[in-house]
Amino acid sequence: MRREATEALSAILANDTDLPADVNRELILRQVVDEAVGLGPLEPLLADRSVSEIMVNSPAEIYVERGGRLHRHDTRFSSEQAVVAIIDRIVAPLGRRVDEASPMVDARLRDGSRVNAVIPPIALRGACLTIRKFPQRRLEMQDLLDVGSLDRHMADFLDFCVGARKSLLVSGGTGSGKTTLLNVLSNCIPAGERIVTIEDAAELRLNHAHLIALESRPANSEGKGRVEIRDLVRNALRMRPDRIIVGECRGAEAFDMLSAMNTGHEGSLTTLHANSPRDALARLETMVLMAGMDLPLAAIREHIASAVDLIVQQSRLSDGRRLVTSIVEVTGMEAGRIQTQELFRYRNDAEPRFEGCGVQPECLQKGDHTVPLEWLTQTTLLRDRRGPHTWQS
Repeated sequence: MRREATEALSAILANDTDLPADVNRELILRQVVDEAVGLGPLEPLLADRSVSEIMVNSPAEIYVERGGRLHRHDTRFSSEQAVVAIIDRIVAPLGRRVDEASPMVDARLRDGSRVNAVIPPIALRGACLTIRKFPQRRLEMQDLLDVGSLDRHMADFLDFCVGARKSLLVSGGTGSGKTTLLNVLSNCIPAGERIVTIEDAAELRLNHAHLIALESRPANSEGKGRVEIRDLVRNALRMRPDRIIVGECRGAEAFDMLSAMNTGHEGSLTTLHANSPRDALARLETMVLMAGMDLPLAAIREHIASAVDLIVQQSRLSDGRRLVTSIVEVTGMEAGRIQTQELFRYRNDAEPRFEGCGVQPECLQKGDHTVPLEWLTQTTLLRDRRGPHTWQS
């Protein structure tokens, strides 16, 4: 449709002799086509590879994220009605709607970018729109190393643990890079394994031949047809997966995910919102309680301790950098509490550095898996934390 609209308007502009000679016909053409069949003034931002997120707070207030930092952009919509029209254009092909009865909507663009929109009456300052752009290229572990998200010893350790079928939980705050890290770790799974991915909005890009990708579904306008993450996790257990990857655990599905890890699906992966590994364990306890299983707290903690091998803490620093700040092993239960030991950490002091804690992982002593001792004891200094990521070991 975009090509046809461009051709038709080009012909009109070419034959229009009344336009002043100094008028930029190409600019008019692009703006009109963007308004007619695209996303209006957001189209240049979507095409800009340096922009990772677009936030429309109001027609005249648009922010973008570049390199982990927020910047106000000078582009703008002509009116709030124009913002609502763009939201409708995004959700209508998906059979979704946004109106006063249903003023919030999550959707996905054709390129996989995630969209969230909120309109009045619950959006008090007018319709707002957030677009988290989908990376056009599948990221590898080397990409994280290149930007200093972790060091080589941590990367090799995580790669080894995924191959050794250790169950990993990626923990972090909003926008910390949890999904990016989950995607990279998922691509460390050996070829030939049957993988089932489960997400609210499909973001994972796995390069595996034996892959089943499932996505939850909201209820329709009549309140029917809803398929939740928990439904998909339960169904995945009947699909003979070697591993289950849940994009994010937010509620009762955590119980089913832990059960899968405990019953022959070791090496499964997921993420959750938490500010520290200890906080992640507390969040897991709460989510299991949400499943309504009426289990004593001690049993829930045993369930968690036996299912999760490692917690990888992902953080976004004040300067916008996204780093793996801690890798923690869950070692079991003692005196009614889940016990952990830190294997790697990031220290943000006078000499910012990644360092191994010199502790041998217990989960790798239970079988034939071992890792070189130098992975767990080396320190990697960050030469200049304010400029480009330059590393020395």
